[in-house]
Amino acid sequence: MPTTESDPSSPLTANALALGQSRGSCGLLFRPYWWDAVSEASTFDQPVQRRCDVAIVGSGFTGLCAALTLLRNGRSAVVLERGRAGFGASTRNGGQIGSGNQKFRVKTLIALRGRAKAEEMLREGTRMLDHIASLITQEDIRCHFRRCGRFRAAVRPEHYEAMARDMEDLARIADVESSMVPRSEQSSELGTEKFFGGSLLPNDASLHPALYHAGLLERIKAAGGKVLDHTPAQHIVPVGYGFRVITNRGVLFARDVIIATNGYTDGLVPELGRRIVPVGSGLIATSELSEQLYERLLPRNRVYGNTNRAFYYFRGAPETRRIIWGGRVGRLAPSKSPAAFRHLARDMLHVFPDLKDVPITHAWDGQIGYTYDEVPHIGCTKDGIHYALGYCGTGVSRASYFGTKIALKVLDKPDSGTSFDDLAFPAFPAHPVAKLAVPVVETWYRIRDAANF
Repeated sequence: MPTTESDPSSPLTANALALGQSRGSCGLLFRPYWWDAVSEASTFDQPVQRRCDVAIVGSGFTGLCAALTLLRNGRSAVVLERGRAGFGASTRNGGQIGSGNQKFRVKTLIALRGRAKAEEMLREGTRMLDHIASLITQEDIRCHFRRCGRFRAAVRPEHYEAMARDMEDLARIADVESSMVPRSEQSSELGTEKFFGGSLLPNDASLHPALYHAGLLERIKAAGGKVLDHTPAQHIVPVGYGFRVITNRGVLFARDVIIATNGYTDGLVPELGRRIVPVGSGLIATSELSEQLYERLLPRNRVYGNTNRAFYYFRGAPETRRIIWGGRVGRLAPSKSPAAFRHLARDMLHVFPDLKDVPITHAWDGQIGYTYDEVPHIGCTKDGIHYALGYCGTGVSRASYFGTKIALKVLDKPDSGTSFDDLAFPAFPAHPVAKLAVPVVETWYRIRDAANF
């Protein structure tokens, strides 16, 4: 049945977006909601200096945390950014902070890595949460950080039972605090009957990603660091005393180089480019809800996810009653078109049908950096270029932690070690094909979720 196009002068409601009833953008802003809280002006418009101790490629959380650590230890650092500082995923994500400990079931991780290594990785995931909390406190960054807890909803009854077993394993092996919420008590967590209970991780957290990023930028500026907007690194050439970094605005000589580009990793360092698969993630933001509706839908105001393979995630925006809803982006439509975000509205209305008449104000996407073994990697290339990347969708905590750790490695500090240091970083011979196959895999996951196989 053909759909009726909505009035282009009226706001685009969630229902109209889900049904494809739109003409043009209908006032939809194709930019992150988070950007409304920060300035869009170029951050530091400075000439490229001739020398520095460390050149960092990428101005997201990894690069900024690395720069701040270096500066606090008396080293000079220059961050090179091909666009505007923070243009990538660091200011586009959902602001959910997790340990990454649910990327694999505990038994699966043990089977892949062995019990000792699995325990190390799980415990370090918990330390990543504590690290970002400490960093924000120490640097006095006002970004609405809150230990709100994460509720992961079970899409099917058997998912609930599997999660319960996994939470027991996490507690036994890595002392991870958690609890299970049965369906009979689910209304205390979510105002929906679509799920079959879920798991609660009380130490997971949330923040405003753009304010966190802006706070890191301010601390770097105050410490004498430089972040150069619109200055892409074009070539990195090893020389006897370090590296010659060629940019569009001049040449920089650095003793060390850190690659901190995650989902935006390209061919600058081919050894890394063929190991990272960019995966698109899209988000939408509602207009402000009534207090009564908001508190009924999100009574504990946590961060939320589900157990589907093609999962979605959502939360309330800080200090307002908007809902931020995210999931994989629709790649068959132009990124700045309502059609690219239809599936997000459909998923949201499946969970919260009462939002059908609520306007959608913002829609945006970004790139997650996935690795072929689905764990992050930190280390050094054969040419001596340092890197930290591949956070597989848990980038807020991991990027902050790995950025600090890679800087400590450059400084040769004794506390620079991680349980990820000795992991082989796999590549795939048909890497270009793998990138093109991402939409096919996402569609296949949705089919499997719907058919439960």
